[in-house]
Amino acid sequence: MVRWLLLIALLVTGTASADPLILSPFTQKEDLASNVSYWAEGQDEVSLQQVLALSDADWTRNTGEDINLGYQDRAYWFRLTIENPQLQPVDNLLEIGYPVLDDIEIYQITDGVVGQSWSLGDKQPFYARPIHNRNFLVPVEVPSQGETTLYLRVRTTSSLQLPMTFWTQDAFYASEQPRLLLEGIYYGIVMVMILYNLFVFLAVGERSFLYYVGYITAMPLFLASLHGMAFQYLWPEATWWNDQAIIFFLNLTVTFGGIFAMRFLSVLPRIHPVLAWATIIVSALSALFALAALVVPYQYMIHPTIILAAIGCAGMVVLGVVRWLKHDPAARYFGVAWFFMLFGGVVLALNKFTVLPQNVFTENATQVGSALGVILLSIALADRLNKEKKRTFAAQEKLYREERKARLAQEKSLQVQQEANALLEERVQERTRDLEDLNVRLMELSATDALTGLKNRGHFDRAFQSACVKAYRFGQPLSLLVVDIDHFKQFNDKYGHLVGDDCLQMVTQGIRQFVTRPQDLAARYGGEEFVVLLPDTPEEGAVQVAEKIRRDIASTDFRVSDEMLRLTVSIGVCTLVPEQADATKQLFTRADEALYEAKGAGRNRVSVYRPDEATALSPV
Repeated sequence: MVRWLLLIALLVTGTASADPLILSPFTQKEDLASNVSYWAEGQDEVSLQQVLALSDADWTRNTGEDINLGYQDRAYWFRLTIENPQLQPVDNLLEIGYPVLDDIEIYQITDGVVGQSWSLGDKQPFYARPIHNRNFLVPVEVPSQGETTLYLRVRTTSSLQLPMTFWTQDAFYASEQPRLLLEGIYYGIVMVMILYNLFVFLAVGERSFLYYVGYITAMPLFLASLHGMAFQYLWPEATWWNDQAIIFFLNLTVTFGGIFAMRFLSVLPRIHPVLAWATIIVSALSALFALAALVVPYQYMIHPTIILAAIGCAGMVVLGVVRWLKHDPAARYFGVAWFFMLFGGVVLALNKFTVLPQNVFTENATQVGSALGVILLSIALADRLNKEKKRTFAAQEKLYREERKARLAQEKSLQVQQEANALLEERVQERTRDLEDLNVRLMELSATDALTGLKNRGHFDRAFQSACVKAYRFGQPLSLLVVDIDHFKQFNDKYGHLVGDDCLQMVTQGIRQFVTRPQDLAARYGGEEFVVLLPDTPEEGAVQVAEKIRRDIASTDFRVSDEMLRLTVSIGVCTLVPEQADATKQLFTRADEALYEAKGAGRNRVSVYRPDEATALSPV
């Protein structure tokens, strides 16, 4: 009996603590669901130290293929351990592939010490994330022949799903490309359908196309909000709206879908009173829910919205089947299209209520179903329009002999209309080209310093980072010159700011004539300070450029009224072959130290930073 009790105790302990993830040189991507244990926090918030004090028996091992706890009103803690038996440390990425979680706190514990921590969630602005991606990404470093433990605290009003994947950086970015390609294909298809049906509406004036445009506009915006694309690209700072947009656009999808179905299938109260009024009620409720989403919090709206959306999708299928049985040709396309959409919507709803697991299929079923539905409904609209044209043509052919003059007038009117459409399209294209040219000019202006015409600091920071990455990748030397005008403040105070501006422009001309390679960059860093970036340039070449600039400025006469002045500059030079991709701070700090060395050595000279000392070169 004692042996059996010990065996049962061991089994219970084993189920409470999840197995660690053991890395190997071949680990590219690992799903972490089977390596995670979780613990419910309760009504009172607890600290990390209290969580660390929990025993293994307090934790519940996740036994499913994914982590999906449904809608919860309290926070949950998650724990996973990663072991690295290799001789080299591992610097990988942890991805949480559910972008609508409200608050996520991640703590990394290594050798019993709390190390890096991150605070994530869609309640924070998008650009506060450590890595800009629609999903949540954090870099996790596991020491060589050691282990690290991650503790995650998650609290959200959405469904508590935590699809976690541990990636190598190369594998993640290689996988991200096809995912973005598929997203682009989907939104490209929808955009083409929106423009196509909008132009058809403008051409023929049939309101069914306008309602359809509203439907296929609201639906991708709902999916973009759900998948984090809208938060990344459309409203990265609007954290409140990011939650409400899911409710708002889902209800608009049902509203426009119901109105479009009634008009397209001719489901009118005098023909199908029950179906017509049921559709009107569902569409009206969805419109009210959409307005309520602007004031009512997300957690109170999500459940009724999902139920109403499922009812609406099912109702659309019923409309299509009924009209199909009434031998309406357009209902065939409509019924099949709404079947795909209903299938995707039901799969998504069952996934959020934890009936179905979270995977690639359940997460993208709505997107795939909606894409197929959009294409089929567009075909149905085109087929209906084509048949209406044929009926119109037959009627015109029948009355041709009797109403020849009217037909000729109609043909002339149609020609004028086509020319107007062509002219409108041409104007749209022309306006698009003008806007593109304007955007290019605006981007150039935003990157240029207005006074000197050089690139500004923002542009320099971006170019500096890119050049540093390239130099690190190819093992090339990267040189940086920091140029400062000597005694500029005294000069500015004595002669005034307008003369100071002329002085800055004169120094700019002296810099420009020696920074001539396409890959070189000269920028105004701030005030009287300039920077020159010389990629693939050794120290000797950088010093030569710096000396040319210094000599040219020192030998240039600068007239102020009747007084002839000479300006001088001090230049700090640093050349570095970066040992890491982000070495910009190190390189700039060293060049700045060399500049202060030049200032301290008497100004009007070039100082070179070397590992043990900054060498100031006397002016020649």
